[in-house]
Amino acid sequence: MGLSLLQPRHLSRYKDLLGLVLKYGRSDLLKRARVEDILGEELDEATSGDVASAEDFAHHLERLGPTFIKLGQLLSTRADLLPDPYLQALARLQDDLPPVPFAEIEAVVRAELGVRLSKAFLEFDHTPVAAASLAQVHRAVLRDGRVVAVKVQRPGVRLQVADDLEVLEAVADIIERYSESAARYDVRLLVEEFRKSLLRELDYRIEAENLTVLGANLTRFPRLVVPQPVSDYTTSRVLTMDYVTGTKITDLSPIVLLEFDAADLADVLFEAYLHQVLADGFFHADPHPGNLLVTGDGHLALIDLGMVARITPRMQDQLLQLLLAVSEGRGDEAADYAIRLGEPRPDFRREDFSRRVRDLVADYQEVSLRDLQVGRLVMQVTRVAAENGLRLPVELMMLGKTFLNLDEIARRLDPEFNPQSALRGHLSAVMQRRVVNALSPATIFGALIETKDLAERLPGRLNRILDRIADSDMHVKIEGIDQPKLIAGMQKIANRITVGLLLAALIIGAAMLMQVETSFRILGYPGFAILFFFLATCGAVALILTVFLDDE
Repeated sequence: MGLSLLQPRHLSRYKDLLGLVLKYGRSDLLKRARVEDILGEELDEATSGDVASAEDFAHHLERLGPTFIKLGQLLSTRADLLPDPYLQALARLQDDLPPVPFAEIEAVVRAELGVRLSKAFLEFDHTPVAAASLAQVHRAVLRDGRVVAVKVQRPGVRLQVADDLEVLEAVADIIERYSESAARYDVRLLVEEFRKSLLRELDYRIEAENLTVLGANLTRFPRLVVPQPVSDYTTSRVLTMDYVTGTKITDLSPIVLLEFDAADLADVLFEAYLHQVLADGFFHADPHPGNLLVTGDGHLALIDLGMVARITPRMQDQLLQLLLAVSEGRGDEAADYAIRLGEPRPDFRREDFSRRVRDLVADYQEVSLRDLQVGRLVMQVTRVAAENGLRLPVELMMLGKTFLNLDEIARRLDPEFNPQSALRGHLSAVMQRRVVNALSPATIFGALIETKDLAERLPGRLNRILDRIADSDMHVKIEGIDQPKLIAGMQKIANRITVGLLLAALIIGAAMLMQVETSFRILGYPGFAILFFFLATCGAVALILTVFLDDE
């Protein structure tokens, strides 16, 4: 999408966003003069002054509104794009806004549920318990007495998000067209991934399904709580779920932490995330302190499942091998597993990447156990990969950010928490669960059906093969890589060998004729011998020229 396709209402935000790109981007990100030509005016106000701090950048994104706050949260997972200060500033982006008047919230709920609030709820608090950029949450009581939290989307937010996404696509198109750096880092692909993620987050039916799936996956961890949705009271813009009362981990005092064995809770949380990532392939990708509440009975509640990630079984295997190699200090193997996970670009520098990963893993082996951060190591690997031309999957970057948050939360629960020891201790249990999952009834039945199909078809296939062998009608087809070129090369080699043999024969024949006395002489030497030497010389020169001119 170019600038010409934007509506007039978009132009102000377009210039604001492009000004941010020019102000905070890399020095080679855009050709300033060309951008001014595109906009048709100077950008001195937007780009004047020194490069601002990471905190200023985060503040500017907050000022631009909900879409860009979410974009900042996504960018906080991209260690391949931004330095550490920016990642930390964006990870702290606050999503708190003044609440929408209750009358507007009531209108949304009535339109979505099709009934008045008094018919659907016994109570519905007018004051929200939380107000964010996309939605706000109210405490309510159903007619059966069940206490619930009702998450209601802000009126008009979908239209605003749609407009902002159009602006983002236009800016991404411009900077990728005129910037080699942006093209190398696939800015348009990043925006496309962000669009899909944000549109999923705006459909609360998807979040309700995420709550159900995660709750079922974590039933083996009784100290973890996932609020369950109320399906009859949930639509694309209204999500009704269990109401969880609790305290943010950051607000708990050390004395309170001692009361409910916070060290065990930290270990359980770490194990649960390893299980989500490596066994289930589905994990809560935003476990910052605001999304984890400690309940009064010492349980830990995971809320806000708008951001989740899914991992394929193949990627699970490779991640498991990568984490094991990192935890045991095997840098060479960690680099190999990272390369298998990624997609090398044409400019991929394998040796440089492997050397830097080895150095990273070695450095982390020397760090004290208390200071070790698995998440930060994963984020640094993604940055090294980007700098050396290796495109790693987005899921790995989200996993790095997830473990970075887990490192912080686990240490708040238990200052002596050792992530490396927890990683080694729980990986074996996760591997056992993966084996058990692979032996599930569905998997076994699928294998039995395939075996039955093979057993039914095998006799007929064997008969046909044996009949062809008996009739001497068995053909083996071998397809070479670029077969015509291979055959042409072999013919060229045969021709060169033949010409070389003929030249050698001429030289040997000429040498023998030098001993034969004859009246036909050239320069005092036997004439036929000199002629043979001349022909051999011409042939050798022609062969040498052909080799230099035609061969690679």
